[in-house]
Amino acid sequence: MSDSARLFFSRDTPMIRIDSKISSLAPRKIFKGIFILFVILFAGTAGYMIIERWSFLDSLYMTVITITTVGYREVGKVSEAGRIFTIFVIFSGVGIIAYILGIVAQAMVDFQMRSIIGRKRLGLKIRTMKNHYIICGFGRLGKIICRELKASNTPIVVVDNNPENRQVLEDEGIPYINDDATVEDVLIEAGIERAKGLVSVVASDADNVFITMTARGLNPSLFILARADEERTEKKLIRAGADRVVMPYLIGGQRMAQTILKPAVTDFLELTVHNRQIGLEMGELEVSENSKLDGVTLIDSGIRQELDVIIVAISKKSGEMKFNPSSQTRIEAGDTLISLGKSEDLKKLAQILSSEAK
Repeated sequence: MSDSARLFFSRDTPMIRIDSKISSLAPRKIFKGIFILFVILFAGTAGYMIIERWSFLDSLYMTVITITTVGYREVGKVSEAGRIFTIFVIFSGVGIIAYILGIVAQAMVDFQMRSIIGRKRLGLKIRTMKNHYIICGFGRLGKIICRELKASNTPIVVVDNNPENRQVLEDEGIPYINDDATVEDVLIEAGIERAKGLVSVVASDADNVFITMTARGLNPSLFILARADEERTEKKLIRAGADRVVMPYLIGGQRMAQTILKPAVTDFLELTVHNRQIGLEMGELEVSENSKLDGVTLIDSGIRQELDVIIVAISKKSGEMKFNPSSQTRIEAGDTLISLGKSEDLKKLAQILSSEAK
């Protein structure tokens, strides 16, 4: 595993909670040591002013050179009482400085150890991950994709070479590799051979083409979704092995035009697809082999009556898409039902579609 790789595990794990306690204790000890050091400086200055009758500046200077043991000349002739007091200042000051330096050194060692342990955990974590998605690029699009996939509890690994994104990824609890996604070894390190899909949304179209081509060679069955800024790049990405190509500027322009031409339709899509507060969502539910609804018509399935779910379309196994299917349309194994309803009802329907007929 490369030295540049980093992993951030969930803050809910016991080890991370222990590390957080260690991290919070070190500053407290340092501040405590600095406070005691200032107390010694104050006491030393006041002591020389009282014992030797020196000025504030001379007394402070004598206290500082005594604590730091720099060996400069004394401000003036020191009395017997002053010598005894100086011995006290030396032992107290040197001891507290050694204490502060020790705490700082311990904090640095703890930080390095946590980084080393984190890198080792990254290799172990990714080596055991399966059916995850690799997100190449953590720019504006990558952040939105990661947020949506994380909200649906989809396992993801981010590959991004921008060191400024490390803190953001760590704060959001997303495992990541800080390296170049165009490098074959980096994709292998991200577990591409066991991954379910890859999303390439780096800034350069050329890099997206190269990442797609490399990923397809490493895993022929991988689902690859790629970004393209120019229309001519779309064909190149398809030839390189991308299953789907998304053009953000094209989609954004069409969305803005539809908002002007058909605002009610746009509002409906916004509520059903993007607004989670109302509880409605669109779902893709696959009909499994030997499902008890295999061969049953929509009207006899009870989906609309019992679950309050609307079947918007049916994607047939052959690739045909049936929009607004009639009540007499038969559900067949291998079909994918494009459904609209509450998340709880969609989960129930998914269980029904996967259960075998008795």
